[in-house]
Amino acid sequence: MQCRTVGAACPGCGACSTRVHSSYLRFPADVPSAGRRVVLRLRVRRFCCRDTVCARRTFVEQIPGLTRRYGQRAERLRSALAAVGLALAGRAGARLAAVLGMSVSRSTVLRLVDALPEPEVPAPRVVGVDEYATRKGRHYGTVLVDVETRRPIDLLPDRETSSLAAWLAQRPGVEVVCRDRAPFLAEGAAAGAPQAVQVADRWHLWHNLSEAVERSVAQHRRCLRVLTPAPAQPEPETTPAPDPSASPWPTGHRFAYRTRARHAAVHALLEAGHSLRSVQRQLGMAWHTVKRFADAAKPEDLFTGQWQNRSSVLDDYKPYLDDR
Repeated sequence: MQCRTVGAACPGCGACSTRVHSSYLRFPADVPSAGRRVVLRLRVRRFCCRDTVCARRTFVEQIPGLTRRYGQRAERLRSALAAVGLALAGRAGARLAAVLGMSVSRSTVLRLVDALPEPEVPAPRVVGVDEYATRKGRHYGTVLVDVETRRPIDLLPDRETSSLAAWLAQRPGVEVVCRDRAPFLAEGAAAGAPQAVQVADRWHLWHNLSEAVERSVAQHRRCLRVLTPAPAQPEPETTPAPDPSASPWPTGHRFAYRTRARHAAVHALLEAGHSLRSVQRQLGMAWHTVKRFADAAKPEDLFTGQWQNRSSVLDDYKPYLDDR
């Protein structure tokens, strides 16, 4: 197979040349047929460039839709492998290509996908901005999403105000910026797109509301216990009934019940002559946890932390504050 055209255009200067310098054979791989590998035997010509100022002295003709410079595969095979790579990525794409008769490595599949031109992305009107972590607590970046199409647009390598402002300044068509409460997002959106309206998306609204409700309930849990006392749960026969006045946790509280049960189980095994390691294996608990339960004479000694009703300087004034 060979090309029948009279001349070819130089890829450097674009001048057409008909002066043949030499020719040689190329063997590009093509799409397999009936499960068998297909290789084309193609004779190509090398032309001399007539432009004296052109940096290329000679060049090889390329057949549009079939070959490209330094290409070892026909364009049909290249397009098929790139489509498989877009759908399945490297390893899975290479396995499927081998089944279809197009044996290729996973690295080649990824290179073909990486060589594809960037798709044309329409100018976004509503942009969603949020941060993402490449290493949580250390390295963060910024992700930008087209809210109307729900597709990612770009990734910024950091979460600096200047980077976001520069990105938005290059896109004056942005009308709405959807963000969370991070200060750098607010400052970057105001600097890069002053004409855009800044709003909060639905997920962040619900997330912020749930956090606020959780904090409010935690601050007023003592009042809630008075209004809606927890129903008492039956204690096991082996565990004596706790004295509510001696415990900072009310009777029936799940944390108090679990602590009392574990404390009784640990001390029962220790009194039976078992070691701490043996208790740890039998109860499936950490050694330090078993040691802490063993050192406590009664379960009330373990009732510490945020669930304990500690005294406060506001205790005398809480009725007045509730009335206000």
